[in-house]
Amino acid sequence: MPFLELHLRLRASEQPAVEAAIEAQGSLAITLLDAEDVPILEPGVGETPLWPELQLAALFPAETDRLDLLVSLDEQIDAHILRTAKFAEVNDQDWTRVWMDSYQPMQFGKRLWIVPTTFTPPDPSAVNIRLDPGLAFGTGTHPTTALCLQWLDGLDLAGKTVLDFGCGSGILAIAALKLGASKAYCVDNDPQALQATHDNAHRNGVADRVVILSDKDPAAPACDVLVANILLPPLLSLKQLLANGAKPGAPAAFSGMLVGQDAELKPAYQGLFEDFNTEQSADWIRVSARRCVTEPT
Repeated sequence: MPFLELHLRLRASEQPAVEAAIEAQGSLAITLLDAEDVPILEPGVGETPLWPELQLAALFPAETDRLDLLVSLDEQIDAHILRTAKFAEVNDQDWTRVWMDSYQPMQFGKRLWIVPTTFTPPDPSAVNIRLDPGLAFGTGTHPTTALCLQWLDGLDLAGKTVLDFGCGSGILAIAALKLGASKAYCVDNDPQALQATHDNAHRNGVADRVVILSDKDPAAPACDVLVANILLPPLLSLKQLLANGAKPGAPAAFSGMLVGQDAELKPAYQGLFEDFNTEQSADWIRVSARRCVTEPT
């Protein structure tokens, strides 16, 4: 059965009123999309952040009269929003399947693959992580996640403990465990991320080697390897906490930063970490380093 789809462009501040007005007109479903390619990486606890500029798509029964709908919405929605209105006819289909089919297996480094559950692993002998896109950040598609996966693939992780700070979907911890690590501590301030990590760890058969911690729990012990894929402000404000999570001499990777932001990170981390190296992908960077054996007095 076909449907009628209404598209509107609006600001995030306008979303609650617009969505309420559309729901009142009998919308079957509403989807919000980023209108200007502005990524949201690490939401805070309890936050449901939106992009500054939104593209809203509302689904209605096919027989809905377009003019009547616009007239009804004109009484509740600002004119500048309605001027962006566009209609499209869409066919009924398995929307979940369409979305999943657009997410393909991806290789990182020499050994590591991220494979959606709807696909057969391209290389069964490789280190394959079964992961589907979800609400929590971190499915391998973002450059910062890819940079961290490539870094992990290049390490000898056999028997090592790993701290994944800002774990998102748990992808980095799961990768480390499948690459030979003995235990991973996963820390995040988003309950949704902690749930996603729990589910993905079970899906990949590593749940017995994962310790999931919120920011309210006691700190993880110092680990053999540290990876923190978060943004620059928390990297700066949490530098001592992150340093405490790495054993002396432990390799570390910090990502979630834009090109040029390593100029702020490196001076702030001097004395805690050394041997800095920056890698870039698109507009994003990863800084790798090593925990200092001794800190300056």
